[in-house]
Formats: sequence, C-alpha cells, structure tokens
Amino acid sequence: MRTLWRNKLVAIAAGFLVVLVIAAVGSLIWSPFDPYTPNVAMRNQPPMTASDGPIPHLLGTDPLGRDLLVRLLQGARISLGIGLLSVLVSGTFGFLLGLVAGYFRGWVDDLIMRLVDLQMSVPSLLIALLVLYVLGPSILNVVLVLAITRWMVYARVTRGLMLSLRGELFIEAAQSLGASHLRTIFRHMVPNLLAPVLVLATLEMAVMLLTEASLSFLGLGIQPPQSSWGLMLAQGREYLTSAWWLVTFPGLAILLTTLSINLIATWLRARSSDTSRDSLGSGVIEPRPGWPTARPRAR
Repeated sequence: MRTLWRNKLVAIAAGFLVVLVIAAVGSLIWSPFDPYTPNVAMRNQPPMTASDGPIPHLLGTDPLGRDLLVRLLQGARISLGIGLLSVLVSGTFGFLLGLVAGYFRGWVDDLIMRLVDLQMSVPSLLIALLVLYVLGPSILNVVLVLAITRWMVYARVTRGLMLSLRGELFIEAAQSLGASHLRTIFRHMVPNLLAPVLVLATLEMAVMLLTEASLSFLGLGIQPPQSSWGLMLAQGREYLTSAWWLVTFPGLAILLTTLSINLIATWLRARSSDTSRDSLGSGVIEPRPGWPTARPRAR
C-alpha cells in the first residue's frame, strides 16, 4: 500500500475503482430513485434538475424520465459483474489447459495449441455475435461468450511460463524426490505463475468491459429494462444533439474504468518484474531496510 501511494496516478485510479464499486453495491441498499419506474414528465432533463424529493437529478434523466446516475450505478453492477465472472471462467479454463500443455508436452500440447491457433484465427467479436444470435442475449450467455472468446490468451501465456519452469533445478529436485505430477504442478510451479497470470487477468478485465459494451451497443448483450453502459450508449445516441449527457456520462464511465484498470495492471506488472529481479536476477537476496545485519566476530 505504501508503494501504491507513492504513485499518485495509480492511487487515484485505485481510489476511483473502490468508490465505484462501493457506490454500485451501496445503491442496492439505498437509492433515492427507482431505476425502473419511468416518469415521462421528467424525460431528458439536464444535470442538476430539481426532483420531487430532496435530492436533484445530479446527472439528469433519460428518455423515460429515470435518474441517469442511478441507471449508471445499476449498469456498473452489471458491467463489472459480467467482466469479473468472464475473467474467472475464461482464466480458470485457459490456465488449466496451459498447465497441461506446458507440463506434459507431446500430443497433448500439440492438440491444445492447434485449438488455440484455430480459434485465434477467427475474430472474437464475430464468434460472440454468432453465439449470441443462436443462444439469445442474456447475462449468462454474455458471460459464456466472453469466456469462450478469451481463454486462449491465458492458455498461451501459462504454457510459455510452464515451459520456462520445467528446466529449473527445483522442479528436477522435486521430481527426483518422487513428487507426483499434481504435486509438482500445484505445489511447486503454480505459485510461480500466479503473479503474471493475475496481471494478465487484470488487463483482460478491461477487455471484457469493452467487449460487453460493444455487444450491448449492438443489441446482442444486456436487454432492457436492465442497464449496462453499452446499452445506455445505444439508447442515448438518438439524442446526441439534444441531450448530450445521455452518452457523455456512460462514455466517461467506460473510459475512466478501463483506464484505471489498465493503469493498475501496468503498475502490477512493473512491481512483479522488480520483485523478480530483486529476488532471482542476481541470485542474492538483498537486505531490506530494518533487517538485522551480521556483526563481525571479535577475535
């Protein structure tokens, strides 16, 4: 946390994400406006318009008179939830396949990597559109589609890391002592893979958010009356010249969220690289401030 606080830009990005998550979850407990109840008399009102209650419409209202801030927070829950679930599903599946391919090699590796190459040769958005057209748009189907289109990234990265670890001395020592394949993989190899894979998962979270927004914007993602940032952009584009806030605030939400995630992922990657160089690069562990130092013995 001290290292994070030294980088002010990354600290601001982390603070923004924390505030966004707290506000999105807190709106489930208390909300000054109903995100589903329309009020045609208040349709397309600009920001800071007075309401019937004590709190004004801080970000204005949408074409059905619903509070835009409440809809944004509802969209944040759905968009962030879909992104997180998609990362968990695709990351777990791709990570396990990468472990198997990189450790056992042979025909198993060839089969998994040719499947990866085959799927990566087809545009991910095209696959998502075809699957959603067949299955129909829903939250679970969007999560499934996003997981299907991105598991290859985890598989390739994990396989490359496994190949570099197979020749390490501590792996050969564990195998010579009779460690089973499962123990060698999950006890000795997986802990060395978690840092780069977690950085990759953080970067993929931003990709998932953008992909979900694209699908919802095209009408194959989240459907009304539910709300997501991409759907709000699609609904507000018809009022771009008369009600600018309908597309400005959802667009800013997507921009700031993905930018914050990318900044944090870049910082995590730099931190993990520095830690690896400090502990493994020279083969010598440097003393940290506050560590006891050896004193020369008196002769």
